[in-house]
Amino acid sequence: MTTAMILALVVLVAMILMIMFDVLPFGVPPLACCVLIVIFGSVFGGAMPELEKPWDISYAFAGFTNNTVWMLAFFMVILAAIQKTQMINKVKDAMTKLVEIGGFKSYVALLIVVMLGASILGMGSTAFYVLIFSLVVTMPYNDKLPGSKLMLPLGIASNHPLIPINVALQYGVAVSILASAGLGESISMMQFAIVTFFLSVGFFVWAVIGYRFLPSHPVAEPTVENAAALSGDGAATMEPWKEAITIISFVVAIVAMMFVDTLGQLSYIIPGVAAIVMLLIKVLDFTEFRDNLFSPIILMTAGVIPVANCLADSGLSLMVGNAVASVIGTGVPPFVLLLIFTVLCSTFACFTGSQVGIAMIFAPLAIAVCQGLGYNPMAACVAVVLSAWAGHYMPIDGLPAMAYGMGKYTMAEFWKFTIPQYVVRLLFLCAGALIVFPM
Repeated sequence: MTTAMILALVVLVAMILMIMFDVLPFGVPPLACCVLIVIFGSVFGGAMPELEKPWDISYAFAGFTNNTVWMLAFFMVILAAIQKTQMINKVKDAMTKLVEIGGFKSYVALLIVVMLGASILGMGSTAFYVLIFSLVVTMPYNDKLPGSKLMLPLGIASNHPLIPINVALQYGVAVSILASAGLGESISMMQFAIVTFFLSVGFFVWAVIGYRFLPSHPVAEPTVENAAALSGDGAATMEPWKEAITIISFVVAIVAMMFVDTLGQLSYIIPGVAAIVMLLIKVLDFTEFRDNLFSPIILMTAGVIPVANCLADSGLSLMVGNAVASVIGTGVPPFVLLLIFTVLCSTFACFTGSQVGIAMIFAPLAIAVCQGLGYNPMAACVAVVLSAWAGHYMPIDGLPAMAYGMGKYTMAEFWKFTIPQYVVRLLFLCAGALIVFPM
């Protein structure tokens, strides 16, 4: 191994350890690693002549001048604005009526309603799954459709868009990884959305089957926070014209991102125009604008890009990829290869709670292995990135932890639903990725 490879490995391990052990707040570990890159570049620059670009400040913080990062950052502002519209209330009202009716048909309809809500808000929306959980615990106990049969499936449904029109974050991560790997090929948002749809279908199939395996008992008692989440008292009442402009801005931003290959630079900046419109018409104040523009997830995305660049530019990713490829051998089917990397990525993401950071680590490795075996790496990139949002089989962080606690499940009850769901989703995800991007 060269000096550059060793130092890149140190940076990678440092980031993983900081994320796993919560050494720093979410979003900060990659930034700390960017600082470390500059230090290594200054101290050991003379020992790394093989690098085409020096590890200086412009290299270490290049993520903050990345087109995709700014597109995502502006889109986060628009997403904060769209959550102030009446869309959430309509989802809530539809769910309330279905729970009152009860029964299996209502359960399936509830899944569809929540997954449609996720289509607008995207995968991994904390505000959305908190709202779903809050709604479930405030429902009176109903033998026909108890809360324990809703908490887990509806919570995880909030992470699976039925019509994946808002996959901006995950798509941006995949595009950034491909760029870091030096691949000239690109993927369209439409292709990415189709693979996402396969993942959502896999969840829906198991959720329908898994209904019978869910226990029937009351869930946790409502809390003050649950009531606040449903009351809407904290939400601003938006004038109809503002709501119309907000929805139009959201749609325009989505369409612009879908046609990035056609629109070029405009596609990246149109979300910025829409975000500034939200500020001008006072749907968001400057504090909300700033906090969403530079949210922890954006800091994480921008900070991880230089770390991924280090791995690629030093040759470490290619070396590891070739080593893994030689161990696996040429006889491994592409589907099995995808499944191995999606299991690794989703498991690490499940235990660390850092989807973006873990995807940025495992997707480049999967790409390198595919290149070493002579496979098209596009399917691996997309599948591994999406798998980071497809864990949920351990009640450790965020959504699964809240579902486990509020649903009052035992570990046996929790695993009876989540482990088969985990397997089914990854099978559908890998199949979808290979159909859209044959290897």
